[in-house]
Order: sequence, then C-alpha cells, then structure tokens
Amino acid sequence: MTNASCQSIIFDFTGRFLPPVYILVFIIGLVANGWGLKSLLHNWKKLKIINVFVLNLGLADILYLLTLPFLVAYYFMESKWIFGDAFCKITRFCFNLNLYGSIGFLTCISVYRYLAIVHPVRLIGRLTLTHSVRISVMVWFLVSVQSLPDMFYSKTFGNNTEKCFDTTSNIYVDDYLKYSLGWTVNGFCIPLLITLGCYGHVIVVLCSTNTTDKVLKLLFIVILLFSVCYIPYHVLKNLNLWSRVLQKQKICRKWSNGVYIAPQISRGLVCLNSALNPLVYLHGNEDIPAQLRQLLQQVRQMFSRPPPTNSAGVPMAQITDGGY
Repeated sequence: MTNASCQSIIFDFTGRFLPPVYILVFIIGLVANGWGLKSLLHNWKKLKIINVFVLNLGLADILYLLTLPFLVAYYFMESKWIFGDAFCKITRFCFNLNLYGSIGFLTCISVYRYLAIVHPVRLIGRLTLTHSVRISVMVWFLVSVQSLPDMFYSKTFGNNTEKCFDTTSNIYVDDYLKYSLGWTVNGFCIPLLITLGCYGHVIVVLCSTNTTDKVLKLLFIVILLFSVCYIPYHVLKNLNLWSRVLQKQKICRKWSNGVYIAPQISRGLVCLNSALNPLVYLHGNEDIPAQLRQLLQQVRQMFSRPPPTNSAGVPMAQITDGGY
C-alpha cells in the first residue's frame, strides 16, 4: 500500500479528547488523593505496613497530577509546547513514575495481603514498618531506572521545540519500540502475573472460610485498575509504535487511523488511575469509610434541618422575603 494512504490520520483528535479528561482527573484526583493522604498522615502513629505502600501510591499520583495543567495548556494550544524541552521530558518522566510506581505499589499491596492471609505465622514479627519503607524506596529506584532511558529519546520534531511527544519522533521509533516492549514486560507484565498469582492463591485458601469479602473488594479494585487503565494502554501503545515503524518503511495499513486514535483514548484511560487509586485508601484505611459516613450524615442533616423560626413560629425566610 502506498504511503499516501497514511496521510488520512486524524491528528487533531488528541486535542479534543485529552484536555477534558485531564481536567476531570486533575480535580477529582487532587481532592481524593489530598484527602486520603491527609487522613493517613493524621493517623501516622497508627500507620500499618500496608499503609506505607498506600501512602507512596498517593504520592505517585500527586506527582503526576501536578503536571496535568501544563499538558492541558499544551493540547488547548493545538499541541504547541511553550515550557521548554527539559520540562517536557520531566513531565513525561513524572507520568511514567506515576504509572509504573502505581503498578509497583499495587503489586506490593497484593504480595503483603497474600503473606498476611496465606502465611500469617511467617509474617508476624518479620515484616516491620522499616522493611516496608525499604521496599518502597526500592520500588521508586527500580521504576526510576526503567523510566530514565525514556528521557534520552528526542521528544521534539527536528528543530521544532514546540512539540512534546509522549514517546519519541519517527527518527528513533525503531529503537523506542524495542525499549517499550522490554519496559512493558518488566514494568507491567511481571507485576501483573505476580498480582494475579497472589490473589488467585488467596481466594483458593479463603473460599471455604466465608471471609473473602474484604479481599474480593481489593481484588475488584485491582482488576478495575489493570483492565481499564493499564492493559489497554500497554497493548495499544506498542501497537501504535509498530504501526509507525511500518509507516517509516512505507508499509501502511488501513487501520493506521484507528491505531493512532485508540492509544490516545487509552492514554486518557491510563491517567484515570490517579483518580481511581484513592479507592485503595477506602480499603486500606478503616478510618476513611467512617469519615465518609460522618460527612454524608452531616450533609444530610444540613439539608433536612428545618428553617429557623421567630417566637410566633413563623419561618424567618418568609419574613425576610416579604420585605422589599
């Protein structure tokens, strides 16, 4: 197929789709993560091992959410990046830290749940708060090492520094595809298999005890995050890179347009993890559901409270409304 067929790709779709998603995620994510982190820090003395991982999960979300206003401005300005090449790379680096940090800490939470339920005797006294802090530092280190090579790939097109690619320009796309596939295996596939293995074993062990309620809730949250946010992103990202490699070789497919648009949708979905991760707070911290119930009760009372009356029993609103 000739290269002319590749020119029909709709490049302006991203500018219409991503900004509203980013604005929504920024508002919900900042409020939810801010509240969740505040609650965890407020109960610092009661901090459990699993909450250290939840705390780091929230920090990864906040780090990424703070970059979203710059990306919104970028897409609103029709993909013109005015913040410089260095900050472009930092912004993309923060996205990768959030993505793979979230996957890493969800995996840590899954492994801890597995050990606490399947091997409780071995766990007691052996896994301390200090250990969980060290594990968290290791997760940040591994995620940073995996994400760092991405910063050495060009994020601009030639001398045009007004672009800020999330992967790289077509000049380096062949090498980037190889790097991306390795990154996907190490940063996503292996943690996914570990997580599925842990919860699979836990459910088998607890099936006969009728105590799977809480575990199933966390399993549902993890499945939601992986199926909505992570799996589509990694599959479509690599498929899009492969399509670009084919186009570079002047091999164009009829699905080129769709394979460009689909990863942009998945990119919007993957950023939802920053708004969905706070669901883990509801599971991991028993105080937050109680605070939610108390807040809802206060709101209900506020709206159901009768209006104040004067000594004659006449609502004050009526007296006020009558005076012109």
